[in-house]
Amino acid sequence: MKVALVGNPNTGKSTLFNSLTGLNQKIGNFPGITVDKKTGTTKLPNGKQIEVIDLPGCYSLYPKSKDEAIVLEVLTNQKNSSHPDLIIVVVDATNLKRNLLLFTQVADLKIPVILALNMTDVARKEQILIDVDQLSHKLGVQVIPISARRNENIEVLKQAIEDAPSLALQTESIAIAEIAPALISQIKHDIKIEQDYVALLLAHQHEILDYLTVEESNHIESLEQTNTFHSQKSQTAETIARYDYISQILSDTVKRQTIPVKDTPTGKIDKFLTHKVWGFATFLIILLFIFQAIFAWAEYPMGLIEDFFAWIDEMGRTYVPEGVLADMIFDGIIAGLGGVLVFIPQIAILFGFIAILEDTGYMARITFLMDKIMRKVGLNGKSVVPMIGGLACAVPSIMAARNIESWKDRIITIMVTPLISCAARLPVYTLLISLVVPDDKMSGFFNMQGLALMAMYLIGTVGAVVVAWVMKKIIKAKERSYFILELPVYRAPRWGNVLLTMYEKVKTFVFQVGKVIVAMSIVLWVLATYGPSGRMDAVEEKYQTEEFVNQYAEEELIYMEASEKLENSYVGILGKAIEPAIRPLGFDWKIGIALITSFAAREVFVGTMATIYSVEEPEDDTTTIREKMANARDTVTGEPVYTVASAFSLMIFYAFAMQCMSTVAVVYRETKSWKWPIIQLTYMTALAYFASLLVYQWLK
Repeated sequence: MKVALVGNPNTGKSTLFNSLTGLNQKIGNFPGITVDKKTGTTKLPNGKQIEVIDLPGCYSLYPKSKDEAIVLEVLTNQKNSSHPDLIIVVVDATNLKRNLLLFTQVADLKIPVILALNMTDVARKEQILIDVDQLSHKLGVQVIPISARRNENIEVLKQAIEDAPSLALQTESIAIAEIAPALISQIKHDIKIEQDYVALLLAHQHEILDYLTVEESNHIESLEQTNTFHSQKSQTAETIARYDYISQILSDTVKRQTIPVKDTPTGKIDKFLTHKVWGFATFLIILLFIFQAIFAWAEYPMGLIEDFFAWIDEMGRTYVPEGVLADMIFDGIIAGLGGVLVFIPQIAILFGFIAILEDTGYMARITFLMDKIMRKVGLNGKSVVPMIGGLACAVPSIMAARNIESWKDRIITIMVTPLISCAARLPVYTLLISLVVPDDKMSGFFNMQGLALMAMYLIGTVGAVVVAWVMKKIIKAKERSYFILELPVYRAPRWGNVLLTMYEKVKTFVFQVGKVIVAMSIVLWVLATYGPSGRMDAVEEKYQTEEFVNQYAEEELIYMEASEKLENSYVGILGKAIEPAIRPLGFDWKIGIALITSFAAREVFVGTMATIYSVEEPEDDTTTIREKMANARDTVTGEPVYTVASAFSLMIFYAFAMQCMSTVAVVYRETKSWKWPIIQLTYMTALAYFASLLVYQWLK
């Protein structure tokens, strides 16, 4: 049995999905498209397990974006693999009039429906009295009052699912057939459809429904012309009729005491948080706190993880016989794995804060607050959502840009979102900052490393805004953009949901990004261990001569031989080949190797460093990667490799460079063209190179 959750944005639909499914959920894509498909399972009181599908939020079955179009596609196409046997329409009990528009449309599809009356706790506080039994009687469906945030009546809802009839029993809201009787009748007959409303929706939306063949779509178009069907007039008439019906229903079932918005707690808080001065000041203070917390709170667990991997390395080498296998396990796999897992605390904290901002409703205020700034650079407030989401990962954020109706705004958002510092850059920043920025307090309060990290995030954001402004001047479009946003009421964060988000994001990082990093680490270990046989043999013979054996101690000899072998390995040859081009940026050939390998994913930089310096050091050395990099010396000048100038140059390079194959791929999928990914890759690489050059030459 498949149960679909349908509802307007901000009605608590995803919260209900989390309550029903818990950890038994997975996220994929709908077949052939990149819209998120969230599915999970839940157990009913009778022990039966059912599948739950969380469909994207939408305001009506007349879609304005690709996400909304998915809802129409799934609900009207019986052959779709996600087509439900039962629909739960989730509505906000404090905003029933607007929410019931979607309910009446879904109910008219004649699929069995349950109405989940969410946020009833908030409705009680706002003195909104809903006669649930009367509402259920008038609509002809089960109405279950719930509070998904408080897990109230979730078991009652499960019982309702178990008791739901297999046939649709809901009352018809409006006389669908009277809107376009001849056209609906012909479409039903020719396309083999049973429901009047599905036929009417096909008349309106046949151009965007992929499951219709070209012949069927053309036939519907010809039927429209024959019947002089005017889509816009028809939709207007339908909407007016639905609201008349809803008003009649609500007048008999809902009583409320009107409270002026400015007197509600949300209204009072908004006076401050959306203020043109105090609002921005609060936003910056919150950002500063988050980045301070990332360093301060993550330090202890990161130290434990580093100690754990150092212990594994030490213990492993005690029991595993020396040889190629041991080297591959400890210098390749363990070193790469340690480089990935050590950043879990910082990533969990960042995503935890983002989840709290979204959960409390503050993220919507940030969007509202930034709209005026966004407009000045050619974007609108909706662009802020993917750009803030870019703090986590550019891939889903670019996909989120499809909610922007204006083509020009959407393209510019897609082009600049990868400049926002994502979680993948965090390991690079934190590693380099901890190398060159002292762990001191400024003014006795602000941590210097936290300030440096915040500066890197602000640089990426400023870069995105500037590039957006330039693209606004270059890209031409005739259409006008607009911005509509609903500000939800403030609520306390749901800690269970925050923890679930942190768990999901960390799992994604470890299993999706981590496997790429570990694979790259193993490949890198092979390239760093082997080289042209002539060169490697020459190095071995050189260090076996009496001249070296008599002059150096055994440990020193091993280190020198390993260092020279690395230099003559395949990876060393590759790094040296690009060294002339990156020397002006303050990078040596080892960093050049990391730049190449981390094109797959930015985090690979850390794994690469871990592997390179593990190979170079004597086998019994268990110092951490940070210490190894801090002690690294330029073989030509003898100076430290990681100075303030070279480290900040490197961070600036990673702030602006693409360095992410997944982002290139998703931009291609979203734009359906190689033109935009190539433009994006080219401008970001050029921007990274020249910005890095300027920083190094200025600071050195």
